[in-house]
Amino acid sequence: MDAVPGTPFGVVHLDVAPVTSGLAIGSLVAGVASILVSMLVGCLGIAAGELSGAWAAGAFTALGVLTGAGAIVAGLSALRQIRRPSTPPAVRFTGRGLAIAGISCGGVGAVCTLLGLALGLLVTYV
Repeated sequence: MDAVPGTPFGVVHLDVAPVTSGLAIGSLVAGVASILVSMLVGCLGIAAGELSGAWAAGAFTALGVLTGAGAIVAGLSALRQIRRPSTPPAVRFTGRGLAIAGISCGGVGAVCTLLGLALGLLVTYV
């Protein structure tokens, strides 16, 4: 309890439990989804040796890259949210590890998606 200067009153600061950042959780979910889409792109590109397989892989490539980019942006925003200092009555956010995992999974998923598309195009046209 902190005393209010010039008065006989005091102010009590209640402890608020830390909350896991929703952005960090969303980043991890989007990163894992990006990796799963990259597996789909690789399978479509390799299994379908005709032109329609390359088109399907290309369509899912856009989804995989956008999901990976979203995971990276959400993870970086979550890290910024977690690092922000807060005064005692404000909510503190946790989930730094989730945010870092989301950033890394999103990056790996986006790169693997592009590699899967390249492999599919290589199999189709060579």
